Parts: sequence; structure tokens; C-alpha cells
Amino acid sequence: MSEDPIISGVPAAARAAEPGGRVVNVRTGADQPWDPEDLAVAEGRDPTPKNVERSRRKLEELGPAAIEGTVP
Repeated sequence: MSEDPIISGVPAAARAAEPGGRVVNVRTGADQPWDPEDLAVAEGRDPTPKNVERSRRKLEELGPAAIEGTVP
């Protein structure tokens, strides 16, 4: 029988084992929805129309990777 990579609805990539084998959920910055304004601020920029548009394009092009690169 092959090992199922999903346990309790959590993919293996989103879990980590603590000492003793206890499995815990690991959340990343991309686990929740992000608005372009939020990404601009997380990158240390003021949420000006220019910066918000830059963040919107980045989110559209990179998806969750845009957030992962800023907020681990």
C-alpha cells in the first residue's frame, strides 16, 4: 500500500514532524488570500496606486509564490 501524502486534509508539504514523531501543521504566508495592498505593505512599500498596481501584477503573474518570497 502506498503512503498517502495527505493526512487529515493537510498535504505532506504543509506538515512537519516534531521530535517524537508528532505531526504539526505548518502555515505559510500564502495560506490565506492576499490583496495587492497587503502585499505592497508587506514588501515595505506605501500602498500608493503605483505600488498597489505593481503588487497586483506580481500576484497575477506569480500567484502564491509572490507572497512566499516576501512572507515566509
